[in-house]
This record gives sequence, structure tokens and C-alpha cells, in this order.
Amino acid sequence: MILYVKWVKDSKGGEDMNYVDLPKIELHCHLDGSVRVETIYELAKKQGIQVPEDMSELKTKLVAPESCPSLDEYLKRFSLPVRVMQTKEALKRITFELFQDGANENIKYMEVRFGPLLHVNKGLDLVQVIESVLEGMNEACSKYDIQGNIIISALRTMPKDRLYELIDVGSQYLGKGVVAFDLASSELEGFAEDFKPYLDHARQKGYRVTIHAGETGVGQNVHDSILLLGAERIGHGIFIHDTPHAYDLVKERGTVLEVCPTSNVQTKAVQSMESHPMDDFYRDHIRVTINTDNRTVSDTSLTREVERVMTTFNWSFEDYKAVYEYAVEKAFAGDQVKEDLRQAMKAFEGNL
Repeated sequence: MILYVKWVKDSKGGEDMNYVDLPKIELHCHLDGSVRVETIYELAKKQGIQVPEDMSELKTKLVAPESCPSLDEYLKRFSLPVRVMQTKEALKRITFELFQDGANENIKYMEVRFGPLLHVNKGLDLVQVIESVLEGMNEACSKYDIQGNIIISALRTMPKDRLYELIDVGSQYLGKGVVAFDLASSELEGFAEDFKPYLDHARQKGYRVTIHAGETGVGQNVHDSILLLGAERIGHGIFIHDTPHAYDLVKERGTVLEVCPTSNVQTKAVQSMESHPMDDFYRDHIRVTINTDNRTVSDTSLTREVERVMTTFNWSFEDYKAVYEYAVEKAFAGDQVKEDLRQAMKAFEGNL
């Protein structure tokens, strides 16, 4: 777990604030990309999976370099975590620890996404997989000052033959911790048309929808994800900057972009943090939010991401509050949770 203790001046000239103490909301975090290195080591040993004894060597297999050649290279870091995430105990533990880590950096609400079909390779069925993750989340939320929900993901690179089954099984848990459906992994131009029947089915079942799109150079995919797939939020969405009609659609509809700054630099969605378009988006009233994507693969925390954005773009506390409110508004959470999140920010302000 990484906590970056930094200080930011309140825009009203009041007392300094600690970045760790800022109330935070995480809308885009992958379970299998956020497993503690020590936990992977322990689970691998228990399951008879060979891993390096040296923790620093193991970490190189799990953490992507600051500069990856591509998104596909970045995604290779998920192989080992998925191998150890094939038991109920492992899934529950990893989910619990992720929410525990979030609570330790004052994340008040977290939506964690994962692909259940990745975790049926050693005999678990989809019910066991989903229930194990929900158990881990619920146990952590009962112990710590954090609330959460689960987003079910499907990988665009996997066969589609079990997608209806995944949607139907997951729908049993809507209102019980599962809130939304997502498409993730490698992004080919024009994918939306192929997945429209499945997303139509998911929406009919009651899922909210967020889609990874515009992460790897195809702004048109953002446009299609909104109009064809019914996306209410977009994972990343960086490449609307060179696709005017997609940009305009996002702005007009108030679609939230789940921006993951460090990950975007690593996967070459942007060349550097300084060249990231999220500040331009924000200044033009595009609704951006700050997220980690994958805490382990990107070797980050939400505290670090917030600090990086605010210092790079000279954001004030008022800017941060606006982005926090975007996350509250578009979180796949109930009214009471949203009220709790707004009260957390008010309480923080009251102590400045």
C-alpha cells in the first residue's frame, strides 16, 4: 500500500490540508490489478505456484514500467494475479484487502470492477466467484469507514459464448452489491456494434453501464459506447480530444470520464502527465474524475493520483471539490450513500 503525504493550500487561505486526509471517491479500480505483492506471494506459495523468492523481483512481474510500449504490454502484468485468484478464499481476501487499503487513505466510496469469467479456471462457478468478492467487500465495509459496490466486467478479447450467462448470474446480485456492467481489455476500433446485443440485455436486467473506450487512440469508440451501448460513464476516454463529435457528445450529455492518470502515461494514451488532456477537459466543463485503474500494476494509490493531478495542473481545493462532486453525481450508488459522501466533504471543509 502506498500513501503519499503531501500538503495543499486551501484556496481560501486557510490551514494546509493533507492529501491523505482528503475524502476521496474511486470509480475505476480493477481487482486483479490491485493485489498486494505480499498477498500474491503468500497465495502462490499456498497454491503451489512458482514465484520469485525475492520480493523486488516478484514486484517487477506485477508492476508495469513507467513507460510501456502499449496497453497490451501493460496487460501482461495481470497474468500472475489471475492465476492465484481461483479460490473463494483468495477472492475474498484480495477484495477485503483492497477496500482496507482504500479506507486507509480515506477513500469514502469505491467501485471495484472485475471479470468473473477469469476466475473459473479451477472449478469455481460464477455464483461462487461473485459471492466471494461480495463477501470480501461487505466484511471490509463493516469494519472500516468506506462504502462500495462491484462492477462486473467482460473482456472484449474473450469468447462471447458465456456473456449472457455472466449477465444473468450477475443480475441476481443487483441491489446486493453489484451495480454495473463493463467492457474492458484491448480496444479495437468499432467494437461497440459487436457487443450491442449483450449490453442491451444487461440494461434490460437493470445494470448501469460503464465502458472502457477511447483509451488507445480511437475516440469514435467513446461516441459509439454512449449511443450504441448506453454507457453512462466512460473508462479513460482520452482520445475524445481528437474526435470532435465524440468530445461534443460527452460534454453535452455530462458523461463522466473515469480518468486514470498514471496508467494513461504508462500505456501511452498520453506521453507525459504534463501533456494529459484532463485539465483541458476539466476547464471546458467535461466531467472528469481521478482514479487509479490498477493500484499494483501502476504502483500507485488514489492519494498519489490526486496529488499528481493537483500539482501538475495547479488545481485548487475548489477544483478538487468540483471533481469530487462529479464522482458523487455519477457514482452507481444510492441516494443515502451520495448524501454520506457529500457530508464527508462538508465535515472535512469544516475542519480546515
